[in-house]
Amino acid sequence: MTQTLPTYLKHHFLIAMPHMEDPRFVHSLIYLCEHNEDGAMGLVINQPSGLNLSDVLEQTAPDLSVPREIGERVVFNGGPVQSERGFVLHRGPQRWESSLDLGPLRLTTSRDILLDLSSGAGPDDIFVALGYTGWEAGQLDQELADNVWLSVPADYRILFELAPDLRLDEAARQLGVDLNLLTSQAGHA
Repeated sequence: MTQTLPTYLKHHFLIAMPHMEDPRFVHSLIYLCEHNEDGAMGLVINQPSGLNLSDVLEQTAPDLSVPREIGERVVFNGGPVQSERGFVLHRGPQRWESSLDLGPLRLTTSRDILLDLSSGAGPDDIFVALGYTGWEAGQLDQELADNVWLSVPADYRILFELAPDLRLDEAARQLGVDLNLLTSQAGHA
């Protein structure tokens, strides 16, 4: 018997299936920052938190003056883990104090990127979230096997250019799927 190696989905979107039971992830679209034998980490990219960057900066650096176009950027609920911690997903070669190189993107968690954003020196393409989603080793693989999620390679246009309420359907459309036509009943063929 041949053992198949797991397929890791770093830089993919996870699309919550209609039968998603966890209320925190119903109708979610997640960008997977990491997925390997140790587990997975991602950010929900279609759930605005009701906060904008000015609100966050007011809490972290109240002495800063923020340009309106920067301050109005939406901050998202990235997931239930460390929901008080900020994550900035961005493009560009520039690195800040606590940046993780994800290949085509960077994930920065240090305050210095917020300072640069407030002065107009930060990256143009950014996604800001509070909290993240995480899976232990094998957990996401099992959820995928149980048909809890669909996966599709990430499209950075969806991440950086589309309105949050359009992202889930557009990601599903990339697979040729209309989520409105799927049943909320789970099953296996």
